[in-house]
Amino acid sequence: MESVNFSDIFKSSFLEKTESFSIIDSLIGLFMAFAIGLFIYAVYKKTFSGVIYSHTFNISLIIMTMATALIIMGISSNVLLSLGMVGALSIVRFRTPIKDPMDLVYLFWAIVAGILCGAGFIPLVIIGSLLIGLVLVLFVNKITIQNPYLLIVKYGGEGVESQLESLLSKVTNKHMMKSKSIMNGNQVEITYEVRMIKDQSQVVNNVTNLSGVESAVMLSYDGNFTA
Repeated sequence: MESVNFSDIFKSSFLEKTESFSIIDSLIGLFMAFAIGLFIYAVYKKTFSGVIYSHTFNISLIIMTMATALIIMGISSNVLLSLGMVGALSIVRFRTPIKDPMDLVYLFWAIVAGILCGAGFIPLVIIGSLLIGLVLVLFVNKITIQNPYLLIVKYGGEGVESQLESLLSKVTNKHMMKSKSIMNGNQVEITYEVRMIKDQSQVVNNVTNLSGVESAVMLSYDGNFTA
């Protein structure tokens, strides 16, 4: 009867497979993932146009790039490990809401860059990231898009709506009534979607100066939230 000692227990094919990877190649891949993550970090910070800039989200892009590269390095030489990783990741649910569609673009960019760094496609990830960064900087910062505004007016009395329509026809490229509510018999709250051709603050002043208008508020609207 053969005896089993501790050396026989640790003679495992699982432990032997850890010697198949190259430390130098792994360090190069992780360093490139870190560099590409920093580039994504800089592009996101430069092109951010939302209301509140999230530094923690931007930092997470760097970590996501490196973590993805690390995963790809680990599963690239082991089919069973790759299948197990796919099964493990399939049960993960991310609860953080993503309000801005551009944030999803940066998340996908970070994941793709990490995959390419982990697989060793260094020239491809460098060229691709440079082109993606150039497109984002060009289209986000250089091309101006006229976002609509929401004009909310409260007034009382008759004839105010016709005066308001006449004024908006002169100072806006386009205006459209979105909602109208009547409160306490004669007090009216009306909301317009407007596209400006003049200074929006001056438009609010002109609306407030109309006879019968109690208040006027203008909000910037980008399709996701008002600010």
